[in-house]
Amino acid sequence: MTDTTQTGAPTTDGPRRTSVTKRGGGDPASRGRTTIADGVVEKIAGLAARDVVGVHAMGSGLSRTFGAVRDRVPGGGGAKSNATRGVKAEVGEVQTALDLEIVVDYGVSIADVTGDVRENVITAVERMTGLEVVEVNIAVSDVKLPDEEDEEPESRLQ
Repeated sequence: MTDTTQTGAPTTDGPRRTSVTKRGGGDPASRGRTTIADGVVEKIAGLAARDVVGVHAMGSGLSRTFGAVRDRVPGGGGAKSNATRGVKAEVGEVQTALDLEIVVDYGVSIADVTGDVRENVITAVERMTGLEVVEVNIAVSDVKLPDEEDEEPESRLQ
């Protein structure tokens, strides 16, 4: 918004002189602070990691089992806990670091899958948050064999 004020009386030899005062100067993006919670970055990273072919699941076997039980309990966390399972983020003012724990499918190149996960996570987090991802540490905790059943307990409901 601008305010225009007259600084002098009209003269016969020229136009009136005016002064323009701008309020709230500067770029709108610099007028305040944005903070991003660890959980937001964890969700973005978890979803980006799951998108990679060869990633069977996120988290250790124990955390997946507890998560499956928690998902079945009403109000137990459901989608939120599932999205962040196996992901830990440390978020600073302008940078973030991530630790991921994944289970890969049998037969895939672990080096290729972890490289693709790292690239996908970095791209998604930096694009969505504007934070610089300084590191993505990946721990492969298991390999899903073709004949193995998932560790999620059966539902008692039919």
